[in-house]
Amino acid sequence: MDPKLLDILACPLCKGPLKLSSDKSELICKHDALAFPVREGIPVMLEGEARTLSVDERLDQ
Repeated sequence: MDPKLLDILACPLCKGPLKLSSDKSELICKHDALAFPVREGIPVMLEGEARTLSVDERLDQ
């Protein structure tokens, strides 16, 4: 994913920053504890498509 795009994107719920997962398959919002999928290089920023982070993932900084 283009780093410039990541700088522009924000969580659709809280408007907070997003972090790219280590395997580059998800954009993580720690505030809302959601992970938005990245499919074929395109972020899917829909709440219905996001998964809830596990407790371990929420605690991982």
